[in-house]
Amino acid sequence: MQIFGVDIGGSGIKGAPVDLDRGDLAQERFKVLTPHPATPDGVADGVKQVVEHFGTRPVRVGITFPGVVTGGATIRTAANVDKSWIDVDARALLGERLGGLPVTVLNDADAAGVAEMHFGAGRGRKGAVLLLTFGTGIGSALFFDGQLVPNTELGHLELHGHDAEKHASTKAKEDHDLSWEHWAHRVQKYLAHVEMLFSPELFIIGGGVSRKADKFLPLIKGIKAEIVPAQLQNNAGIVGAAMAAAQQK
Repeated sequence: MQIFGVDIGGSGIKGAPVDLDRGDLAQERFKVLTPHPATPDGVADGVKQVVEHFGTRPVRVGITFPGVVTGGATIRTAANVDKSWIDVDARALLGERLGGLPVTVLNDADAAGVAEMHFGAGRGRKGAVLLLTFGTGIGSALFFDGQLVPNTELGHLELHGHDAEKHASTKAKEDHDLSWEHWAHRVQKYLAHVEMLFSPELFIIGGGVSRKADKFLPLIKGIKAEIVPAQLQNNAGIVGAAMAAAQQK
């Protein structure tokens, strides 16, 4: 049974077939740029392009979205894509665009967190675990004793009068040409704020920047929780989306 995972991000849409026994991609992922403006129709076309790239029709497709998704279908927030997504039935739209394939839609960081808790850095961990994905924004996935608390969206906590992701995302680092040290200091302030609110035992740092964890994690000081990079790195969302699709009845 071939199940695909597709990860919709603010800058790119990437996907691949997933080997759910290994928790890894079954083929090298394929990526297209997220259209701007990132409207529902434009993004749906990008998702279709990614799935059709592999030349085989999957049984199911799991798709992540960078915002709150309720009921496995309805988009409630759209911080890094076009606002016209709000109140769209993404499951219906994307399923139709993929020729009637069964589609599962969930928050992007939640998908990454599910994969990391099952196959990666959070495997076997109890208590409060918080995965944070740093990219165009900051996504979050909160777990307690392995159970997901969905749609936390902690990148939108207020920090210095603004959304935290405007201050500490990877995009903020690039936009302001911040050194690793300067950016790590911003991330440290954000982690301290989140730790004060949730007291996690473990922070898992995900997103593309997790591949360069050695450049900034050693610079973060004063956080009581353990901090580790995501083991599945930037493929976690794809794997988690496929896991969610496989579990959908």
